[in-house]
Amino acid sequence: MNKSRIEAFSDGVIAIIITIMVLELKVPHQADIHTLLPLVPVFLSYVLSFIMIGIYWNNHHHMFHAVSHVRGGVLWANLHLLFWLSLTPFTTAWMGENHIESVPVAVYGFVLMMCGIAYYILARSLIRLEGANSAIAEAFGRDRKGKISVLIYAVAVALAFVSPWIAIACYVGVAMIWLVPDRRVERVLLSARAGHAPEG
Repeated sequence: MNKSRIEAFSDGVIAIIITIMVLELKVPHQADIHTLLPLVPVFLSYVLSFIMIGIYWNNHHHMFHAVSHVRGGVLWANLHLLFWLSLTPFTTAWMGENHIESVPVAVYGFVLMMCGIAYYILARSLIRLEGANSAIAEAFGRDRKGKISVLIYAVAVALAFVSPWIAIACYVGVAMIWLVPDRRVERVLLSARAGHAPEG
């Protein structure tokens, strides 16, 4: 099957997710700067989630740029990822509205962890489809960064019950790891076009 439809659908869902998140930022009814203070946790939660969703959108784009077609299993793996991403607005709002309390922070981290697992499953589905010697297989390799991220999320979920802010720091740390766009796919595709194997 052609991959363009799955890309368009995913882009639309991710755009809706971001729209829902920003709608959770309620406008104060007073024109006093102090009325913004209660919104600070909500805003910080939004910023973190916006960055996370942006990272997934960026890497999702790169991932599908490295494949030529898709099949049914890939469609379901992609829907699995979109399902967990679609829970981000709820967990973001819950965490922000409750001023970074342990349970909402832990649930937020659990959803992030499941997003990471779903992304890994999607990548492996595409690799199985394209083959072990394909550009996407070469680009992702063993995906140590993805595995480490999921491990950090799992640890952070437990730490949320010790200190929610330590857990938040872990989530921010993972975001920092991925904030710079993953160049592996670009490097492999450029090398393939140049007719030689990629370095590193």
